[in-house]
Amino acid sequence: MPLGLILHSSYRIRDGRPIVRLVGRLEHDVAFLVEDDRFRPYFFVARDEAGLLAGAPGVELHETDLCDMAGRKVVEVVAQLPGDVPPLRESLERNGGRALEADIRFAYRYLIDRGIRAGVSIEGRAEAVRPGLVAFRNPELKPADCRPPLRTLSIDLETSPDASEIYSIALAGRDVAEVHLVARAPVPGARIHPDERHLLAAAGDRIRELDPDILTGWNVVDFDLRTWVRRARALGLTARLGRVDGAVSFQQDPGFTRQTRADVPGRMVLDGIALVRDALRLEDYRLETVARAVLDRGKLLDPDAPDAAAEITRLYREDPAALAAYNLEDARLVIDILEREGLLDLTLERSLLSGMQLDRVGASIASFDLVYLPELRRRGVVAPSVASERKTARVRGGALLEPQPGIFPNVAVFDFKSLYPSLIRTFNLDPLAHARGADAEAAIEAPGGARFARGDAILPAVIERFMERREDAKRRGDRHADQAIKIMMNALFGVLGAGSCRFFDPDVANAITGFGQQTLRWTREAFEDESVRVLYGDTDSVFVQLEAGARPEAARAQAERLRERVERRIDERVRAEYRVEPRLELVFERLFERFFLPRVRGGKSGSKKRYAGWADGRLVIVGLESVRRDWPAVARRLQQGMLTRLFRDEDVPSFVRNLVTGVAAGDFDAELVYAKRIRKGSVERYTATTPPHIQAARKAGGKVGPVVRYVITQSGPEPVLPGRPLPEAIDRSHYLERVLRPVADAILPQVDSSFDEAVGQPHQLPLL
Repeated sequence: MPLGLILHSSYRIRDGRPIVRLVGRLEHDVAFLVEDDRFRPYFFVARDEAGLLAGAPGVELHETDLCDMAGRKVVEVVAQLPGDVPPLRESLERNGGRALEADIRFAYRYLIDRGIRAGVSIEGRAEAVRPGLVAFRNPELKPADCRPPLRTLSIDLETSPDASEIYSIALAGRDVAEVHLVARAPVPGARIHPDERHLLAAAGDRIRELDPDILTGWNVVDFDLRTWVRRARALGLTARLGRVDGAVSFQQDPGFTRQTRADVPGRMVLDGIALVRDALRLEDYRLETVARAVLDRGKLLDPDAPDAAAEITRLYREDPAALAAYNLEDARLVIDILEREGLLDLTLERSLLSGMQLDRVGASIASFDLVYLPELRRRGVVAPSVASERKTARVRGGALLEPQPGIFPNVAVFDFKSLYPSLIRTFNLDPLAHARGADAEAAIEAPGGARFARGDAILPAVIERFMERREDAKRRGDRHADQAIKIMMNALFGVLGAGSCRFFDPDVANAITGFGQQTLRWTREAFEDESVRVLYGDTDSVFVQLEAGARPEAARAQAERLRERVERRIDERVRAEYRVEPRLELVFERLFERFFLPRVRGGKSGSKKRYAGWADGRLVIVGLESVRRDWPAVARRLQQGMLTRLFRDEDVPSFVRNLVTGVAAGDFDAELVYAKRIRKGSVERYTATTPPHIQAARKAGGKVGPVVRYVITQSGPEPVLPGRPLPEAIDRSHYLERVLRPVADAILPQVDSSFDEAVGQPHQLPLL
């Protein structure tokens, strides 16, 4: 019985019947196609509402032993086609009924019912479709653990400045490195094609021959694939890039991100930018920036070229061999970045864990469905559909203990390991347990009043399994599995407060944060009972002042003794007040030899979620300007330099003075660049206000990407474009007053100084 990994799930209508189609790769390195025409779309309705569908054409009603979350018996409603379900649901709701589980994607429903995530065993006869691809018709499928090596291919197109003509296409993978180029004569390092039409046809044939499982690139969806499809259509071709029949299509996710996905039948498209942005914090996400940071190498284009697009056209006409080399290196950079950071392996682990397709592993609500729905069905319960008009409710955040501003020696940080998952396990916090908690005797009552049955819970057991798998991954040294499980467990909490989740329940979400807030308060009280001072606390962490004069070894020993006593006191309190077994684990995370909590700007109270410390010979910064990607690099230089000198008891004011002098002289102009993302998707969406980065983007005339780089000049914000010099007349007084002054004045009072005193100016700097 062959085992395989499902990469792409969909359905087609053939002869009036829905056909589930699953495409993936078998463990012995052959691609497979599963087609099943036996499955029908279905949903549920309460038994007393089933009469509202009487007489609906093509609908079958089947009695079941299942019930909804309120305990009402339900009837299964079977339709002919997936497209029949939405109008049936709308008709039902117009007449006062409510459809249950009526919005689950047809192919996902097929997999959920069989308990299949990504790995699958296939029992049936295989038919060869073509070399490297076998098909199974109506096989029996079961869940399995299978991780075949996947083939990844990076695509990069070089085009005219307006993308109205494709010059070349690079393909790069583990054993592939080639460039297809339009040219009249042979070009070293390239495969030559007489015109663009032959180029696209040949490159498409080559992709199908290589048969990759994953297509990637840098902005591969919105530029490379869209350009390929558009130009193919203009030339009378079909962009046949899939493993099975079907056209390339594009979808845009709803919601804030508006991320675009490409559907290439039988393959997965993973955009390198999206993978890197989720994993790494960088100044910007241009390929050049990321490659330099990760690989210590970059693009081959002349960095001094004033216009990158024009330079590409020049190379195409004058030096096509250089263009081919540049094109291929861009494709290689993407593959090398993803491999160096293990991002494809991480994505695969997340898919295996949740069952989501590789390009949707970040869809936390859908992932929650795939984990929770099978468990719910095993208990004989069906879930509601998502309410179309429901809005996200306000969910209380984690607790914050008032910070005590200042600089302190020997500060210990204690964290609760996986606090929210541990609270879910401890107090049985779960949508089903909450639905049945109101009538349950001896229910567990959360700080906000929500009640949870002591049985009937799903999430605690799910988390228990995840935590066991995570510990196993750590023992194996499998960092990708470890990280995938961590991401999944963290997502289990957030979805419950989102209106777009079918299990939306603000009472459950607020119960989790309510128990978290209570736990943090109990922790502070326990430390204070031990006669130590708590300087700050945030959600799952507390910062405690240890004996000031103790050497590091003695301070760590004191911290370990405190950790054990405080954890024991909290456990005893949980058992006494709730009659449950606590699953909370307090960890001594770190010792800061020196620790700094700043004040709020212009005030005396401490600033929340912002601190810095010196631990094990290195600087640690959280929340301050130097770790913010939208602040100029000069802020990082100033803040890190000041804090390092502060913790080492070195001269801070003279460092500030020297840096200010250099900025005023223009020595650090390259570090004055702001980088800010266009959050609304496009500059046209900014109508009520026009922030500086949007002003700069409009001046650039479409030559900027999603992240705008700009400087403030005497005439306002001006864009900073790749390969071009910085704009003239930079307003350095803006940076001195709006960037350096606030950063410096947050730290200098610790050495009894101020920005004006440090630079020898009694008033605001008159640099005009």
